[in-house]
Amino acid sequence: MQLDSVSALVTGGSSGLGLATVRRLLAAGARVGIADLNPPSDEDLASLGAGVVYAKTDITDEAAVNDALDAFESAHGPLRAVVHCAGRGGDRVRILDKEGNPGSLETFAEVVRVNLVGTYNILRLGAARIARTEPVDGERGAIVLTASVAAFDGQIGQTSYTATKAAVHGITLVAARDLASRQIRVNTIAPGTFDTPMLARLRQDIRDGLAAAVPHPRRLGDPDDYAHLALSLLENRYVNGETIRLDGAIRMPPR
Repeated sequence: MQLDSVSALVTGGSSGLGLATVRRLLAAGARVGIADLNPPSDEDLASLGAGVVYAKTDITDEAAVNDALDAFESAHGPLRAVVHCAGRGGDRVRILDKEGNPGSLETFAEVVRVNLVGTYNILRLGAARIARTEPVDGERGAIVLTASVAAFDGQIGQTSYTATKAAVHGITLVAARDLASRQIRVNTIAPGTFDTPMLARLRQDIRDGLAAAVPHPRRLGDPDDYAHLALSLLENRYVNGETIRLDGAIRMPPR
């Protein structure tokens, strides 16, 4: 897909992986809609310029997502690209606590609601918009989802998070096959340990330890590493149905 003048949606685009993706898309000439519960900072919004429209959006809410898509398409034209970065971390709840009590079902369900139901909601509603467009060079558009290395190397206490990210990985090939008749590609990125606002809350010694665990390059992932791959997946018309680990060859230990 040629990204110049394309209308693209980035969920979670106000910070972290999403914001880096917004910047890359703008540099490629795309027009971008940000769907996020929180707006970009005033400084970031000013630097992004007029090529961006923001809509406060709960990704699990069908009406809110459709309202955001209506606003984006009104400003930027028919949607052709989606990069879904929005989500939440896990609850770090053991299946059984030290006293043998079962973990909370409510917290498990909430992680599933945001990370899995929210992903499917964006996938289906985004695909519906893209499917209305006319094909260009043999395709209508492309969607990039976000899983995690936890889908493959889930750690103790990550039951809910791993379940959702493994499910996103599982959805990817099915979605690519399902939407092939509509000429829409679907791929997923599974990031490792990235330098995002979530990790920024950790102590420096913990951050240093996480970086040292990456075989090469021995550092935390930069959000622009994710953005670079996301744009490659949008642009390369033969990549479809793939989940790509982006992790510096890390394999997570049990805890």
